[in-house]
Amino acid sequence: MAPHPSTWLQPRPEGLFCLPGGFFIDPTRAVDRALITHGHADHARPGHAHVLASAETLAIMQVRMAEGKAGTVQQAAIPGERIRVNDVDIRFVPAGHVLGSCQIVLDYQGSRVVISGDYKRQPDPTCAPFEPMICDVFVTEATFGLPIFRHPNATDEMARLLASVALFPQRPHLIGAYGLGKTQRLIALLRQAGYDAPIFLHGALVKLCALYENFGVALGDLRPATIADKSALHGAIVLAPPSAIADRWARRLDDPVIAAASGWMGVRQRAKASLVELPLVISDHADWAAILHTIAQTEAPEIWVTHGAEAALIHQLGLLGLRGRALALIGYGDDGEVA
Repeated sequence: MAPHPSTWLQPRPEGLFCLPGGFFIDPTRAVDRALITHGHADHARPGHAHVLASAETLAIMQVRMAEGKAGTVQQAAIPGERIRVNDVDIRFVPAGHVLGSCQIVLDYQGSRVVISGDYKRQPDPTCAPFEPMICDVFVTEATFGLPIFRHPNATDEMARLLASVALFPQRPHLIGAYGLGKTQRLIALLRQAGYDAPIFLHGALVKLCALYENFGVALGDLRPATIADKSALHGAIVLAPPSAIADRWARRLDDPVIAAASGWMGVRQRAKASLVELPLVISDHADWAAILHTIAQTEAPEIWVTHGAEAALIHQLGLLGLRGRALALIGYGDDGEVA
C-alpha cells in the first residue's frame, strides 16, 4: 500500500518539507535544499544553498535579489522533465501565475502530491497556462477562497481601461500594478486589445519587463516615465508600483486618472480607501469558482489548503465529500494581492 502523503510531506516552521527527498517547497527562511514554484518574494527567499526551479524563476530571483543570494547552487527544471532526488520523483508543470511559475508534482512509492504554488486559470499571454494533474493530495492556495470572489474576464477590464482613455484623452492614466507578473500581463493585454502607443514605466518596473522580453514575451514600445516630458504623458498610460501612486513621484502627472489592477479591486471599500478612480479587477490568482473547478480536475480525495481563506474552502470541501486540511503555513501572501 502506498504511504499516505502526511507520512512523508510535513509542514514545518521553514515551510513544507519532503522527508524522503530532504528538501523544502517554497521555504520562508534559508535552507539547504529548496524547490521554488515561482519568483514572488513570499515564495522565493534569498540564502538557500541549493535551488531547483524553472529557468525563468531562477532568472527572476537573480534580478530581484542581492548578488549571490539566489542560491549557491542553482538547477533549472525543464517543465515536464522527471528529476529524481533520493526516492522522490519531481516534475515541474505550469501554474499559469506569472512567467516561469510551476506546480510541483511529487511521486513517492505510489503516492502523488501536487503543490500548486500560486495559480490562476484565466488566459495570460505572458506565461504558460495551468495544467491540471491527477493526484492523491492537491495542495492549493486560497488567496481568493471565498464565494464572493468572482473575477471578471481580464479582456473586459482592459476594454474598460481603454474606454476611460478615450473618454479622458488629455488625462494620463496612472495604474498601480505589482512589478512581477501583473505589470507585464497588463501590457500584453493592452497590446492584444490593439493599443500600440508607448506605455510609460516607473523605474522599478523596467528590469523585470526587460527580463520578460528576454524570454520572448513581446511588450512593444516601453518608455521611462521618470525622464519623459510632461507633454508626452498627456493621455498616456503609465504603470507604477502601487506604493508610488501616493508618493511624490506621481506629482509629475497632471490630473491623472488613478487606477489599480488587483483581484482586491472587486472589494468596493478597498478601492475607495485607496482613492482609486478606476478599479481594474485583474487577478493573477484563481477565484472561488476556479479553485473548485481545479480541485475537481485533480480528482484528489484530499485537499490541503495554504495561505488564504482556509476555513471557507475546507467547509465547502466537506460539503463536496472531500477531506480538507489547513496547513496554516505562515509567511505567504506578499505578492501585491495580499488582503
